[in-house]
Amino acid sequence: MLEVEDLKVTYGKARALKGVSLTVDDGEIVALIGNNGAGKSTLLRAISGLLKPESGEIRFQSRTITHAASDVIVRAGIIQVPEGRQIFPNLTVRENIRMGAFTRKGDLAADIDRIFALFPRLKERIDQPGGTLSGGEQQMLALARGIMARPRLLMLDEPSLGLAPLTVESIYGAIREIHKLGTPVLLVEQNAYIALNTANRAYVLETGRIVLAGASQTLLASAEVQKAYLGG
Repeated sequence: MLEVEDLKVTYGKARALKGVSLTVDDGEIVALIGNNGAGKSTLLRAISGLLKPESGEIRFQSRTITHAASDVIVRAGIIQVPEGRQIFPNLTVRENIRMGAFTRKGDLAADIDRIFALFPRLKERIDQPGGTLSGGEQQMLALARGIMARPRLLMLDEPSLGLAPLTVESIYGAIREIHKLGTPVLLVEQNAYIALNTANRAYVLETGRIVLAGASQTLLASAEVQKAYLGG
């Protein structure tokens, strides 16, 4: 589905990614964990076409997209839900959701019904401006907007950031349901515990390099991961 090979990205004189390689297969949730500043968001932005790599290759469904424009990558089916949600605060919930379908034609009613089945709270607030929602509701809205694009790969950047534990559980319940319906997910998280308990496989990124990779449950049991990310 997605192949990243020896990717290097530089900001000014600082190299943010130092030869990162990873894969996401069809049907998987793959987590990328690491501390703030490790390069996780940089990697997603490079895959999305928002940053241009210095070297390396990105392939999606066997097609090279390393230097493709971001709108071409969106139309290919890679959808990123960014850190901080970045909803449109002055648009209503309905309008925000419909913005996710800007690349599509035809009736959106069935897709909107599926979203409201997944996020009933958004249906209750359908005519409210997005900026009036709570942080958890805004994260639901950002996810809903991403789903409306019918992604072939959904990339989530820190979906638990700043949310209360019960809200995090609700958001991750929705992520599992989205995956169950057939969407592969690349998940970037600082919350290593919930990421590893959600993903099939995971990579650990430190200062721009992959330092560990493997099955999520194997990494969860790793003394190195427990010490660095789980407080064990």
